[in-house]
Order: sequence, then C-alpha cells, then structure tokens
Amino acid sequence: QLQLEESGGGSVQPGGSLRLSCTASTPTLRYYFAVGWFRQAPGKEREWVSCISSGGGDSRYVDSVKGRFTISRDNDKNTVYLQMNNLKTEDNAVYYCAVALVRDYECSEARYFGSWGQGTQVTVSS
Repeated sequence: QLQLEESGGGSVQPGGSLRLSCTASTPTLRYYFAVGWFRQAPGKEREWVSCISSGGGDSRYVDSVKGRFTISRDNDKNTVYLQMNNLKTEDNAVYYCAVALVRDYECSEARYFGSWGQGTQVTVSS
C-alpha cells in the first residue's frame, strides 16, 4: 500500500521560510490523480492548503497562502514539495499530504483524499 511521509517542518520566525516534502514509499505517486497538502491547527478542522495534478500542470492554492506558497513535484523522486515563504503565525499547524483517490476529486474536499502521512509540525512564532 502507498505510504506517504512528510518532512521539512520546523520552527521559524514570522517572515521565514520552510520547504516541506511529501515522499512516497513506492514509485507510484504519479499514478494518482493529484497530491494535496492539508494542515490542521489545534482546535480547528483539517484545512486544504494546496494541490497539484499528476503531471504538475495544474496547481491550486487556498486564498490565504496564494503568493506565499508554491507547490511542485518531482515524479522521478516520488516527491511533492511545498515551498512556504513569508510564513505567518496563522500558518501554525501540522501539515499533511495525501493523494486524490478518485478522478472527480476537488482539492478543497479532504474526503476525496487518502493515504495520509503522519504530518510535520510547522511553528511560526516571534
């Protein structure tokens, strides 16, 4: 079964940057319809952040991160990245990646995604 592992989280000051990685355990990540990044802060529901199509040609972002975050992928490395710049305290959360399980997925709907990783913590504080 597909297993995903997130990495790259850490603690930064506001305005800092981090690059998260989502790496698949098998060379099959390209066969899924899309890969999404989600985050969950304490006391809040899991929120969609960004997603990228299997070929990397279609990338989408939640409004709150547009212009600051960039999603990309390297299928040869079975890895999807999330470059996060100008981080804000509002970005504090555990970040997860997952794959879209159906063709007619919607990036903003977590119910279409599966194979969730364990998450990586992003802490932004002054």
